[in-house]
Amino acid sequence: MEENTSRNFIEQAIDQDLKEGVYDHVQTRFPPEPNGYLHIGHAKSILLNYGLAQEYGGKFNMRFDDTNPTKEKTEYMESILTDIRWLGADWEDRLFYASNYFPQMFECALKLIRKGLAYVDELSADEIREYRGTLTEPGKESPWRNRSVEENMELFLAMKDGKFEDGSKVLRAKIDMASPNINMRDPVIYRVAHVPHYNTGDTWCIYPMYDFAHPIEDAIEHITHSICTLEFEDHRPLYDWVVRECEFENPPRQIEFAKMFLKNVVTGKRYIKKLVENGIVDGWDDPRLVSISGLRRRGYTPESIKMFVEMCGISKSNSIAELPALEYCIREDLKIKAPRLMAVLDPVKLVIENWPEGETEWLDIPNNLENPELGDRKVPFGRELYIEREDFMIEPPKKYYRLFPGNEVRLMGAYFVKCTGYETDEDGKVTLVRCTYDPETKSGSGFEGRKVKGTIHWVNAETAGTVTARLYENLIDEEKGMFNEEGGLNLNPNSLIICENVKVEPVLMEAKPFDRFQFVRNGYFCADSHDSKEGAPVFNRIVPLKSSFKLPANN
Repeated sequence: MEENTSRNFIEQAIDQDLKEGVYDHVQTRFPPEPNGYLHIGHAKSILLNYGLAQEYGGKFNMRFDDTNPTKEKTEYMESILTDIRWLGADWEDRLFYASNYFPQMFECALKLIRKGLAYVDELSADEIREYRGTLTEPGKESPWRNRSVEENMELFLAMKDGKFEDGSKVLRAKIDMASPNINMRDPVIYRVAHVPHYNTGDTWCIYPMYDFAHPIEDAIEHITHSICTLEFEDHRPLYDWVVRECEFENPPRQIEFAKMFLKNVVTGKRYIKKLVENGIVDGWDDPRLVSISGLRRRGYTPESIKMFVEMCGISKSNSIAELPALEYCIREDLKIKAPRLMAVLDPVKLVIENWPEGETEWLDIPNNLENPELGDRKVPFGRELYIEREDFMIEPPKKYYRLFPGNEVRLMGAYFVKCTGYETDEDGKVTLVRCTYDPETKSGSGFEGRKVKGTIHWVNAETAGTVTARLYENLIDEEKGMFNEEGGLNLNPNSLIICENVKVEPVLMEAKPFDRFQFVRNGYFCADSHDSKEGAPVFNRIVPLKSSFKLPANN
């Protein structure tokens, strides 16, 4: 018993199956329908299915559940494969397509007809819905339910041969219209759709429904454990019925787990599609989205997403995770990996009046104090610098320890400077800060004289690069909640702030797409993969440095 205390319920079920000889190996799969981009919730399923195959020395299949040609696109397939590779799941040569099994699915349908377990129905979609009944009332039988096997066979073959219009006829499983499980009330298993398929072309004008196709796909591929999300729990009796009545040997076992939900985060394809079409986001990989491609573009790492999935855990109960927990994971991953460089988002010039004209000193500054292996870098320092506008105030409040007239601070990695004056424009906006420096106070020199309470970062003006940085917040206004009274999204007007005059150390001008850095005191940033050009990077802020998230005590 102690052995199972640290194992989730799926692992315990697999352990039992192996122990009892139900299966002699483990084979899992990830079967997305290529009708959109994957999001953070799919990452949980990908990593779970792949992780189980790895844990048990089994096989992992990547399969496209492409049985609905009206919604599927090659674009989505390509993005899904990219996302899964990036997350680290390796299907090797085990890439499959449900559409390749259409002949076997058709034969399974014929078998059910011959067994008297399927019939061709002529009710409309609305009538089928009406006849199905409710959660408290049984359904009623279709007038076409008791056709003969011969008539059903003839009509189904005619459906395949394209002799009927879309929606005019369907093939339904013949199970039990009085079942307490609505999914078992003669579900539709084939429909007519004169739509070409990207893989099979015009070969078929009838297509299997998901609940019929999916168990057959699993059985054909010898999947042992069909791991799916909790909403399929009520579909499990139908899943088992299909593989049993289609007479598959060693059928797979379906096990359900709870989905991953994020509070006040947009994941629904319908909502994202509308955001894209209305130009509110610039595509399915907009860095404000939690699509896997959006997270990748923003700068998240596979390791941080895996950490988040593991933190959320595997359970049977739905729960809602907080976005700050995901942000915590990327901070934890990058705090050791990312070089810490200086960038000034809202620059104001600082002049050191007693620094020699035209002289540049190259300072040795560590790239990451927590990771000495990242080494040091040479940073130019001179008479004119840029500092953050918020690091100088003319009339500061109490406990403001940065620059103000008469106050002294340390310039990070350099010297103490004391403010001697400032200049403003006609609107009173500060345009220049004047200081003097103390040459005895160089960082690393062993200076033990007076102390200062404030340290600010800076960039040398003469050698500074100028870049664009994009600061992101949640797309949803979290104070108002997800939806407004009309059912639309409560969008955050500050979800994207663009800073176009960011001053950076020269080394940052060489950043390549997906290079990640900590901008000292401003957060973690990543060079954008779309808009960065050689010598002209655009930086996405992944997360700020501070968070209100607290790690649960049991972690």
